[in-house]
Amino acid sequence: MDQRVSFITLVVTDLDVTRRFYVDGLGWEPELDVPGEVLMFRVAEKVVLSLWVEEGFVAEVGHAPARGGVPPITLSHNLATTQGVDTVLEQARAAGATQVGEAVERDWGGYTGYFADPDGFRWEVAYNPGEIGQSVLP
Repeated sequence: MDQRVSFITLVVTDLDVTRRFYVDGLGWEPELDVPGEVLMFRVAEKVVLSLWVEEGFVAEVGHAPARGGVPPITLSHNLATTQGVDTVLEQARAAGATQVGEAVERDWGGYTGYFADPDGFRWEVAYNPGEIGQSVLP
């Protein structure tokens, strides 16, 4: 198996709320939008973020996802400046993100803050001055 990820799929409870957050609030453009089923966004050259309604997940996978608490995953959006981090956190707050934390200087030399989307998935918004952090910038 090649060392790569093609799709990241998150299970959502209300696709309309999710669409309003990502499309209307954050300004993302879906690559595929099937009302009541799935939203897909190209997030890198060969990576798609899929937001899949829970009923479809249960029908295909065979069981309901665990709910409650903070999902044990973070998604990260890296930026070239600390000011960019503050700007994106404010945009997320305006879009209706919950639990938006103020960005702080981190012990490892970066500057990051977090927000939660409508289903509680945590997004890290980061300035990472290290080599690997810089390598993922557009």
